[in-house]
Amino acid sequence: MLPVNRAKRTGNCIFTFCPILTLALYSHKLYTKHLSDKTITVLDLLDLDLKGHNSLNIRCIAGRRGLSRALTVPDINRPGLALSGFFESFAYERVQILGRGENAYLQKLQAENNYSTIERILSYNVPCLVFTHRIQPVEGLLAIAEREGCPILQTDLDSTEFSQRLLRVFSTMFAPRKTMHGVLVEVYGLGILLMGDSGVGKSETALELVERGHRLVADDSVEIRCVNGNSIMGQGANKLISHHMEIRGLGIINISQLYGVGAVREQKEVQLVVKLENWDQNKVYDRLGTEGHTMDLLGVKIPYIEVPVKPGRNLPIILEAAAMNERLKSMGYYSARDFNQNVLKWLETGEAQAAYYGSEDSY
Repeated sequence: MLPVNRAKRTGNCIFTFCPILTLALYSHKLYTKHLSDKTITVLDLLDLDLKGHNSLNIRCIAGRRGLSRALTVPDINRPGLALSGFFESFAYERVQILGRGENAYLQKLQAENNYSTIERILSYNVPCLVFTHRIQPVEGLLAIAEREGCPILQTDLDSTEFSQRLLRVFSTMFAPRKTMHGVLVEVYGLGILLMGDSGVGKSETALELVERGHRLVADDSVEIRCVNGNSIMGQGANKLISHHMEIRGLGIINISQLYGVGAVREQKEVQLVVKLENWDQNKVYDRLGTEGHTMDLLGVKIPYIEVPVKPGRNLPIILEAAAMNERLKSMGYYSARDFNQNVLKWLETGEAQAAYYGSEDSY
């Protein structure tokens, strides 16, 4: 149980102010429901606060009645064949993207006063239609969309760029995720997830790493998600408190305010998991490092090490060395294996036998 210094009852909920984890988990309960348990709709897509090269630049121009339609498949479709009347294997459950080619064909259909294929497309439970290049759809399609309640969206991006951005957004929105108790830091460009029992020194170690020029991603409550099936991204479970730390005896501090925005970052790939645990004299710890251990996070194997904690051990320096060693491994150099091979070569030369027995032991 976490210590409770002061609590306040609001309605049916109790907010515990001292341990930042309690507030983080309560806030994340709503956050997780919004992104994971709740059905993702077209309106959620419009409400995403994306900036820079991730912005979709979309707005709804018709069919607002259908903004509650669910997005169930994280993929896209170009309905060119459907417009021509071929509906076999029509991927209607995907977001439909229409560019200049599709719009030219729609203008041809309107000139012929032929709306049969348009009506058939919109009769399916299509999530939405997105027109790129800031194209204004033909009036006939807009009228049918209003009648069927199918959202029509518009973006100023070209078709290729919009498709790439939307797929990146889908990879985040539909990614498997969970919340873990730990601290996520970036050390020499490597994302390290610190785990361990409460009070073992995770936050204090992270604070010393920040002091040494490294960056904090999240403290106490870390949300991880699997992206593209092979990488684990981590971030704070709640953006409002992700860059705050609880230091026992000091209280809650704001890292971005104390050390500047250069000392924090929003998210980072988890590339190493370090478990901090109190020193156990009866436990045999790995002293060579020749056997690589991993931890399964959402189906992805992440390198894993255990670091015993006791007075006198400089954990920040140990973690810096672990980060640099892991980077060397990614470049193909394994210090422990190289050391082992050198020892075996030395034993094969006969020098080891002479050094062990000595000249006085020879017969």
